[in-house]
Amino acid sequence: MSRKIRYGMVGGGRGAFIGAVHRIAAAMDQQVELVCGAFSSDPERSKASGADLFLPANRCYGTFEEMILAEKALPADQRMDFIAIVTPNHMHFPPAKMALDNGFHVLSDKPATFDLAEAKALAALVKKTGLLYGLTHNYTGYPMVQQAREMVRAGAIGAVRKVIVEYHQGWLATQLEGGSNKQADWRTDPARSGIAGAIGDIGSHAENLCASVTGLEIDSLCADLTSFVPGRRLDDDGNLLLRFTNGARGVLIASQIETGCENDIRLRVFGERGMLDWRQEDPNHLVHAPIDGPRSILTRGSPWLCEAARRACRLPAGHPEAFIEAFANLYGGVASDIRARIATGVPASAEQADYPRIEDGARGVRFIEKTVASSASDRKWTPMR
Repeated sequence: MSRKIRYGMVGGGRGAFIGAVHRIAAAMDQQVELVCGAFSSDPERSKASGADLFLPANRCYGTFEEMILAEKALPADQRMDFIAIVTPNHMHFPPAKMALDNGFHVLSDKPATFDLAEAKALAALVKKTGLLYGLTHNYTGYPMVQQAREMVRAGAIGAVRKVIVEYHQGWLATQLEGGSNKQADWRTDPARSGIAGAIGDIGSHAENLCASVTGLEIDSLCADLTSFVPGRRLDDDGNLLLRFTNGARGVLIASQIETGCENDIRLRVFGERGMLDWRQEDPNHLVHAPIDGPRSILTRGSPWLCEAARRACRLPAGHPEAFIEAFANLYGGVASDIRARIATGVPASAEQADYPRIEDGARGVRFIEKTVASSASDRKWTPMR
């Protein structure tokens, strides 16, 4: 197959933050190209955003419905292969469903859907169509996160006993919603964000990071969600105790009112024979502390890393790689999977196509709903399953 994988974008137009991140990441390895888009809920703004990106006028659509139907009508050698959904939460499910119904693969921002009913419907549709569905939990794309995952799988720290996963932000420590801050507006609006604020926005990343690295499944949780800023309708701070099905215990913190914090997500995994420690604000290093040996710091780009971690690197050790490169790794996995399906009719191997799937998305939505239910309940523990 001698062409790039083609995609159309839903959302991510003028004034959006994450759309530009997606476009840069998708283009990084020259395997994927943007060919069309419906970039806003306002048709004129959408077309203007497409013009900003120098797309042909006839591929700048007013709505995602128009885009999907028009692209389907194009010859196979011209139409998009998948859509990338970079909208607020309430608009994740409708374009995903329509794309799958019309034969297009999907890559979506998290959470997968607005609620659990939509997540179940989407999971059933992915299974029915056999099409690709990916989720941009981009922290799983960091090389040192993949190294940590492999070390846990290989038993480097023994059976996992305890996990501490934290996501600290301070940008919503004051009331930014109701003004000119578009990001604050939709993230604190139940009609667009869903039933959760911080726990849905960044707590879902923390849950996914924990699950991806450890492979553990949450059995039950005890949650305390708070809205500290007066008048805020959704939680801006969350503190959870976790019990895993293997008997391990955990702590999850997700807060957007911790003054002075920027984007500090951290994972510590404690096993019978050692510990692993990774921080997004120092992403190129992974601390390994075995119980019977010296503490060591593994570095991104080193030749002794596992194959998955080496494959996720683009530069030699000492040259920082971070957020956008992690996004690019997910786009690379999706591109490899689509390329294999076109060329051979079967999906790529899990090693070649390493990205979060619909199962991760459905579990993440369930986690959000169970956390909110736990915080509202007088019960100490709320079952996850």
